[in-house]
Amino acid sequence: MTTLTRFAPSPTGLLHLGHAYSALFAADHGRRFILRIEDIDHGRCRPEFDAAIVEDLAWLGLSWETPVRRQSAHMEDYAGALSRLDGMGLLYPCFCTRKDIQAEIDGAANAPHGPDGPLYPGLCRHMDAAERAERLAAGEAHALRLKIDDAGRQAGELTWHDADAGRQTARPELFGDVVLARKDTPTSYHLAVTVDDHLQGITCVTRGVDLFDASHVHRLLQALLDLETPQYHHHRLLTDSDGKRFAKRDKSLTLRTLRAAGKSPTEVRAMAGAT
Repeated sequence: MTTLTRFAPSPTGLLHLGHAYSALFAADHGRRFILRIEDIDHGRCRPEFDAAIVEDLAWLGLSWETPVRRQSAHMEDYAGALSRLDGMGLLYPCFCTRKDIQAEIDGAANAPHGPDGPLYPGLCRHMDAAERAERLAAGEAHALRLKIDDAGRQAGELTWHDADAGRQTARPELFGDVVLARKDTPTSYHLAVTVDDHLQGITCVTRGVDLFDASHVHRLLQALLDLETPQYHHHRLLTDSDGKRFAKRDKSLTLRTLRAAGKSPTEVRAMAGAT
């Protein structure tokens, strides 16, 4: 099987050296390589950053198969996946604000934590059906959460494989009842990337080790939705001399800034740890 990898940035800022490393890593590990723009966050994504991503990657010497998939143009795919999960009785609306959730966590002794922090305490999971219907009919803002324990029981024991860490037993319960959509953002990272990787035929997902744990949730969604399970290769994070990972706020190390300073693509590749 020909290996197909992808680089999937969000257009919320300019690409930096860490992005360069991730993109080069993906391109180096696939016989075929695609670019995907993950632009579901309407509040933070900007068309100028989308254009800059394409320009910077081309300047770096990368090429990819077309067309480029932009998630904002494929909401019907995610809606279909949500409908299927809802039909399986695995979703419920959550009307809690962040303040509501934090207050409940603060009032609980030893609240369980997951990779993203304290787990959702389940305030809306057992809401009276009549109240739920009334609040939905009123158009109240809400999220759709996955009943992680019920979903796990339906899927059974699952495994996935990382090129460096080896065989993994999926543990999606680490995340609790994860959000899969919100009223104002009709899909989540977890759902969108899982659906996209399947639809685009990705055979090896390369991404930073900071997203390693997310693969547990993605493996569960693959099983529930009858999707293909790719291989995974989580790479190290590029850091500065103090061991701090690069971020979009590090404007001095954006590819755009480095270009303006006279750095060549070859020099930037070397700075990113590639040749």
